[in-house]
Amino acid sequence: MDPDNPVRQVNDRSFTHVQRWVGSVLAVTTILHLSAGLVIGALFMDVDNTTGRVGICVIGGLFGVVAVAVGLLIHQRTVASPWLALGLVPGIVGVVLVLNDVHL
Repeated sequence: MDPDNPVRQVNDRSFTHVQRWVGSVLAVTTILHLSAGLVIGALFMDVDNTTGRVGICVIGGLFGVVAVAVGLLIHQRTVASPWLALGLVPGIVGVVLVLNDVHL
């Protein structure tokens, strides 16, 4: 130990807290981009296969639920939460647009 250069104490709790938030934001936004991309891809399909387009939107909604679940797990919260319904939003929007025959 050098008296002229004391070791700075690191607050591990706040550092871990910031790491947890950064990790959860990165994971959730990445997976939500995948979810939204699937829904947008279903809207850009040229085929008139409505069942297939709805299926892709449902998969996009499931990925949205996974995104919310990953965020909850990173923050060490219980996965069985009403917040999981928020992950269904991209899929529901996609299904509504597909059933209204919206092609982008």
